[in-house]
Amino acid sequence: MRLALPRWTGPLAVKAAVFITVMCCALAALLGVLVHVSVTDQAVGQARDAALSRLGEATKAYEAGDPLRRGAGVDPPGLPRPLRELAVSGLRGTMVAEHDGRPTMWAAGPADGGRALAVQVDHTQGQRTIDGLDGAIVWSSALAIGATLLVGAFAVTRVTRRLHTTARVARRISTGDLDARVGDPRAQDPTRPQDEVASVAAALDSMASSLQGKLLAEQRFTADVAHELRTPLTGLHAAAELLPPGRPTELVRDRVAALRTLTEDLLEISRLDSGRERLETEPEALGDLAARVVRGSGTDTRVDVVRDVRVETDRRRLERVLGNLVANAQRHGRAPVVLTVDGPVITVRDHGDGYPEYLLAHGPQRFRTEGGTKGHGLGLTIALGQAEVLGARLEFTNPPDGGALAILSLPRQP
Repeated sequence: MRLALPRWTGPLAVKAAVFITVMCCALAALLGVLVHVSVTDQAVGQARDAALSRLGEATKAYEAGDPLRRGAGVDPPGLPRPLRELAVSGLRGTMVAEHDGRPTMWAAGPADGGRALAVQVDHTQGQRTIDGLDGAIVWSSALAIGATLLVGAFAVTRVTRRLHTTARVARRISTGDLDARVGDPRAQDPTRPQDEVASVAAALDSMASSLQGKLLAEQRFTADVAHELRTPLTGLHAAAELLPPGRPTELVRDRVAALRTLTEDLLEISRLDSGRERLETEPEALGDLAARVVRGSGTDTRVDVVRDVRVETDRRRLERVLGNLVANAQRHGRAPVVLTVDGPVITVRDHGDGYPEYLLAHGPQRFRTEGGTKGHGLGLTIALGQAEVLGARLEFTNPPDGGALAILSLPRQP
């Protein structure tokens, strides 16, 4: 089972700071231990040598029957038991222990009668040296860790700031802003060293330029095709009107009308793609406008006005959006189809099989339909594009109790 980490551990800066801190602490601890052990061995060694030297002098005096100097004695009080047992067994040894509240270096050797001859040397100065060194190691390590962490955080923050800029531009591109570019200074200056962030930024800018070029070429192609089709279609429509009445003539006129509608839809999409559409706003009562759209559709769509409101909007574009939503619901859904006005929010609901998964995930896509239904997938694409021009938000969802639901949220001011 994988351990779930807290959300705050996600950013790269936090991970870098934790890594730098851990490595600095480990390095400081290693160096501190090495210095502590070295200095301690040196201080204790000097004290041991002094104690053994005094023990030798005390042994000579004891064997000669001379009085022992101060700090030497046979079985003196405070002599550590392990050291006394070592001396009684006939060996010499040293040991650091607390005596009268001070660190003391003891040295002991055998004496007659199963006793121990011992001397003591004050080890206070040596212990102070070790304690002072330990304190200096701790403070210097903390200072070094803090300085390293600040420098490392500054360096990492510069990198993460560039990464955040690249991610922000990528999100803008994904929402349709193909003019967005990272413009990383390192990527634009070939004389400067190129790091990985600059490579990613340059690749993203190159991808955006290539994608923009391909989409512009596609838009130009769509617009050119639609414009070129208008002239022959006009002639074809006029010729169809001159045919004698009959079933074949009705079929020809129906196909010509469908082709003209497709051409007009393509022209409208090309205008939306160009981004040059301009609003012509005026106050509109949404309830009356919704009723007018349904009457124009010639369908049995029901209109429910929960709360009527007047908004500043482009009447023609809003009628186009609602008309396409109603037509799509009637064509691909099942009755009853209900258009509801609740303030600035207008919904179109049918009770069919619902929107396909690709549409819910990625939005309408031109020339794509599913389930063998007729159409070119342009109606909802145009509705979404016109809603964006209006400054409105158009959402598609499938209610839990079935059917398809389109939600158009209009702004009070465009």
